[in-house]
Amino acid sequence: MRATTDLYDDHEDDVDTCSVLFRDFGGRRSFCGPVRTVKCRNDNSVLRELLNESGDGAVIVVDGDGSTERALLGDILAARGAANGWSGVVVYGVIRDSAEIAGIDIGVKALGTNPAKSIKAGQGTLDCPVEFGGVRFTPGSWVYCDEDGVLLSPTAID
Repeated sequence: MRATTDLYDDHEDDVDTCSVLFRDFGGRRSFCGPVRTVKCRNDNSVLRELLNESGDGAVIVVDGDGSTERALLGDILAARGAANGWSGVVVYGVIRDSAEIAGIDIGVKALGTNPAKSIKAGQGTLDCPVEFGGVRFTPGSWVYCDEDGVLLSPTAID
């Protein structure tokens, strides 16, 4: 994958950048793919189900409402995502097990960490548009992530 800065320079009129200052946690620092979305707050039930499916190189964008109260992703789910072919997970919320996630071959961006596990009440929505950081993520659009940030394109770019 080309750097997000280069992609931005070459496609400035066609892409958006997310203004959220995410931290990198996964074993992959650069990752990209078509977007799948999950909207949830403090409950990772829908995310857990999605990570059980084949990812085919896609990236899950999780709108956790920016909550830092409970982690939406931990090492078990990150490992499951890597094993099922997901390229990465962008969490507008927090994760846990960050030391273990650093050794897993999956991209993970999140606001930070919290050791508190998520609620499991079956709440959340799959594949709906989500918005944060001045960007509207829609399923099927493409996201490009690296140390410089998150870039969104309506289609795949080179």
